[in-house]
Amino acid sequence: MNIVIIGGSGGIGGTFVDVLAKRTDVSSIDATYYRTQPVYRDRKVNWHPLDITNESAIQTWSTQLGEIDWLINAAGILHRPDYGPEKTIRQLDPDFFLRNIKINTIPTLLLAKHLQNHFKHGRPALFATISAKVGSIEDNRLGGWYSYRASKAALNMCIKTLAIEWKRTLPNVVLAALHPGTTDTALSKPFQKNVPTGQLFSPEQSVTCMLEVLSTLKPSDTGKFWAFDGELLPW
Repeated sequence: MNIVIIGGSGGIGGTFVDVLAKRTDVSSIDATYYRTQPVYRDRKVNWHPLDITNESAIQTWSTQLGEIDWLINAAGILHRPDYGPEKTIRQLDPDFFLRNIKINTIPTLLLAKHLQNHFKHGRPALFATISAKVGSIEDNRLGGWYSYRASKAALNMCIKTLAIEWKRTLPNVVLAALHPGTTDTALSKPFQKNVPTGQLFSPEQSVTCMLEVLSTLKPSDTGKFWAFDGELLPW
C-alpha cells in the first residue's frame, strides 16, 4: 500500500507513521510536517513540508505523489498559547473561531480536491480524517468549546458530502471520520486533569485501535463517523 499521512509530526500522526512503517503490506509512506521535520529514518517514509491551509502549496505538493491507497489526515488545532476552547459564549473570539475552521475543516476538502486523481487506480482505498466526538451535534450535552465543536461538526458534514460525490466518481474509496479518544498528546495536555481514570490513551493505543477500525471498512461504510473502538457515532 502507498499511504499518505497528513500531520505526521504530531502525536497521533507520528504514531500512524511509526506503526504503519513496520507493516509488511505498506510499500511507502508520504508524511507531511509543518515546521520541523521529525528525525526518522526509514526507507519507506518520505517527508514533505506542507502548510495544509495553503491551497497552492497543496496543489504543488500533489504533483510529487503517485497512486494513493490510504490517506489519513491527522492535523488539527484545539488551542494556542494565548487562547483555548471557550467555556462560555463570552469568550468567543472570531479570529480563533475562523482559525479552527481553517485548520480543522478546510484542509480535508483541499486534499480531496487536489488528490482525487491519485485514487483512480480502482483498488480499494481509504480517505480518513481525525475528527472528534465533541463535533457530534446529537451527542453535545455539555456545551462550550464553540470553535472546536463547530469546526469538527463542519468537518463531519464535509466527509459525509464528499462520500456522496465520490460514491459516484470514486466508488473504490471509503471515506471516514474518526474519533481517536482522549489521547496523551500536546493537543490534549491542558485538559487531561479532567479525564477519568483509564480513559486517557497513549498515542499507540489510540492509533492501534483506529487502524483496526479502518481495516474493517467496506464501500458500504463510506461517509460515516467512527470511534476508536468501532462504535458508529451520531452526526
